[in-house]
Amino acid sequence: MAFELPPLSYGFDALEPHIDAQTMQIHHDRHHNTYVTNLNGAIEKHPELGGKTIEELLADLSAVPEDVRTVVRNNGGGHFNHSIFWEIMGPGGGGEPGGDVAGAIGDAFGDFASFKDTLSKAAIGQFGSGWGWAYLSGGKLTVKGFPNQDNPISEGGVPILGVDVWEHAYYLKYQNKRPDYVAAWWNTVNWDAVNARLAAAR
Repeated sequence: MAFELPPLSYGFDALEPHIDAQTMQIHHDRHHNTYVTNLNGAIEKHPELGGKTIEELLADLSAVPEDVRTVVRNNGGGHFNHSIFWEIMGPGGGGEPGGDVAGAIGDAFGDFASFKDTLSKAAIGQFGSGWGWAYLSGGKLTVKGFPNQDNPISEGGVPILGVDVWEHAYYLKYQNKRPDYVAAWWNTVNWDAVNARLAAAR
């Protein structure tokens, strides 16, 4: 069964003024759609991969045939990452988390300010294109930057919260000011969705 572009659960302008509507539309309808198209093209060449979930593909890339492995890594990663990205943002977001996420942050980082600073630095400091990810590793919340469309799932982690720092995610509004974009992005985080991801991961 072919992978599909997930619809946004909010309008392209719902994250204004933090992320502009034009960026959201291009990012979702063009960039993410291209990842899905390319991923499906790779899977079609190897029908035995057709029954696997995107998580199964990315968690064991060595099992993906070599002729499509890079395509699956890059475009499958792009599809997986963005599917999470749209989900963990929403209108009226931001602030500090409650629930289990707050507890996990406290256990791993001491307080929210330290966690926010650590994830922001990981994202801003990621050279070139990539992501800043917060993820469960060994049952504990961890933060790290990943290049391109790589994801903690390939290292045995379970991604909980990620910020996209590819230039296409912010360049129309923020140009080369990645720190400004990351600072604004925190105002879009849907902590209910992040809590749901954490509960599912556990």
